[in-house]
Amino acid sequence: MTPRAGAPSALRENEPAPSIARAEISLYSSVLAIKERHALEKLGIAFWDSETTLQWAYNADEYFHAASTMKLAVLLGVYREVGRGELTLDAPVHVRNKFRSVVDDQLYMLDVDRDADPELYRNLGRTMTVQQLAHAMIATSSNFATNLLVDVVGVPVIQTALSELGIDGVRVVRGVEDQAAFEAGINNEVTAAGLLKLLRAMVEGRAYGPDASKQMLEIMHDQRFRSGIPAGLPQAARVAHKTGNIATVHHDAGIVYLEKRKPYVLVILTQFHHETPRGTAVAEISRDIYECLAGMS
Repeated sequence: MTPRAGAPSALRENEPAPSIARAEISLYSSVLAIKERHALEKLGIAFWDSETTLQWAYNADEYFHAASTMKLAVLLGVYREVGRGELTLDAPVHVRNKFRSVVDDQLYMLDVDRDADPELYRNLGRTMTVQQLAHAMIATSSNFATNLLVDVVGVPVIQTALSELGIDGVRVVRGVEDQAAFEAGINNEVTAAGLLKLLRAMVEGRAYGPDASKQMLEIMHDQRFRSGIPAGLPQAARVAHKTGNIATVHHDAGIVYLEKRKPYVLVILTQFHHETPRGTAVAEISRDIYECLAGMS
């Protein structure tokens, strides 16, 4: 199958069985209906099932503002340095709310009222460990913890980690809430295909070794925000994932664990108008992909 622009792509070596082909057509129609119903400007989806090796994608190579999904790349950078002996998880980090813009090198501060984890600001002037910051960065999506870790490992190390693991489609150029950079159009960006590669490296134990991969997934299992992929799944499903939300985007990228089968990886990226409420598009797509997969088993 040769995908058209905006069309789904089935990335398999063999021609799909009739049941799979029907499922793909049904899924494509459903995704288009969800996109229209929620007035999405852009939608990107990438799916890979480790049980069947099936892959499916919709606009998976289109770039979106990364929002907090970029924190997965920061996590990779941290564990790269730990694996190389350049950093330890129990290393203390001074907690200070001063960061430098990548545009003009001017100092800026994070706004506690904009952070998903305001509790972290109570540690100002103290120290926290790398491990504590990594957990807060993912589980509660702390922007404060993210910028502290970006300063610890450095953007070049994060970029190197992505390159070493063959992960294109994930661009990290700065920390978060750098308003000067945002106004200059310097933003972290991701594609659904890129985040899928990142998550596959973890689930396959290739993200700086099986132990490091397992530790990163354990942190992701503690994700507190569950209105995306998990909301479309049965209650018994377990999801290791990272959300990403700003005013006009709602993303979720995760690994779904169901009973009596190997996990599958799913990335859903959405962008909408300022006037459009966030809605439930990510959860609906998650549900449809789960039901599609269940219908083929």
